[in-house]
Amino acid sequence: MDFRLSEEQREMQAMVRRFAQTEIAPLARQLDEEERFPAETFHKMGELGLLGLLVPEEYGGVGGDVLTMCVVTEEIAYACSSTALSFLAHATLCCHNLACNGSHEQKAKYLPDLASGKVLGGIAMTEPGAGSDALGLQTSAVRVGDEYVLNGSKTFITNASVAGELLVYARTDKDAGPRGLSQFIVEMDTPGVSVGKPFKKMGMRGSPTSEVFFEDCRVPAANLVQGENQALGILLGGLDVERTVGAAMGVGGGRAALDRSLKYAQERTQFGQPIIMFEMVAEKLADMAMNIEAARLLTQKAAVLCDAGVRCSAEASYAKLFATESCQKACNDAIQIFGGYGYMQEYEVERMLRDARVGTIGGGTSEIQRLIIVKELVKRSMGGTQP
Repeated sequence: MDFRLSEEQREMQAMVRRFAQTEIAPLARQLDEEERFPAETFHKMGELGLLGLLVPEEYGGVGGDVLTMCVVTEEIAYACSSTALSFLAHATLCCHNLACNGSHEQKAKYLPDLASGKVLGGIAMTEPGAGSDALGLQTSAVRVGDEYVLNGSKTFITNASVAGELLVYARTDKDAGPRGLSQFIVEMDTPGVSVGKPFKKMGMRGSPTSEVFFEDCRVPAANLVQGENQALGILLGGLDVERTVGAAMGVGGGRAALDRSLKYAQERTQFGQPIIMFEMVAEKLADMAMNIEAARLLTQKAAVLCDAGVRCSAEASYAKLFATESCQKACNDAIQIFGGYGYMQEYEVERMLRDARVGTIGGGTSEIQRLIIVKELVKRSMGGTQP
């Protein structure tokens, strides 16, 4: 097995790392303090082709793979987790989803503007009464002639207040349970669509999260993705990629906490020596480095399986669970290494911990990931195949 990235991927990594450190990192504290979405950054990311990384070239994208997306996401998350979250929602949850499931006409109409950054996107699945139980969605879509009429609400929707388009899950058959769901491309200026004010959040404050309301919102039938009652397959098919890229965010955030802690531990002296010489500090740094490396390997393995078209629910959950929990622990340990200074905003590690906390909630909680892993273990023990 060759664990090295390709030359093209290494070049992409180097380019994004330079961009992230010069254009994204300097804004991170300001975005957190002002709770501001960095529209200027996303404009530049569109010019670099990053927003269309997973969009086929024929629709204006780069035609990249999930592994490259993970490499890029790690670099962006290292510089600013908020920016990485909005990037994930646009480039993976919206663009990649539509690229995989949309018709040629839908992709030709919507993907070029999404890939260039002219329009930003997101996905609207979670509802006030359906978080982890995504299959319990109640937003309805009723066909009337050549349109569907949507009614209901969504919550915790990343990018909602800045998006031009959302992929929206709605129920088209109230008696069909999880098989009664459909997905629609909804343009945000459609009459009947409204967006609540962005939530005040603990972290990820530079990535807007809002409620979305649909009141007799009429969507063309041409914007139905794959057909009526086909969204269950779309939803389940996209979760492996979503969780794998989400894991890459955890790797980037954890790596940022480690690098700051390592630098501080070599500079800060107590009792006449750098604190890195104290075994309990050194142990924290060693564990942080080991866990981040393990998280990256789990993430990249899941990404390779996704790119191979292999269903890898367990592997994606391994990566997402381990990477996000390792990131949270790394950020917490960073504060401990910094001591009182770590509790102060000036040193940024307190923001990193606040940002890291959502990693174990969004995209499926840590508890849900463990349930998925156990179900996969049982399935495989009964003769199911492993990737």
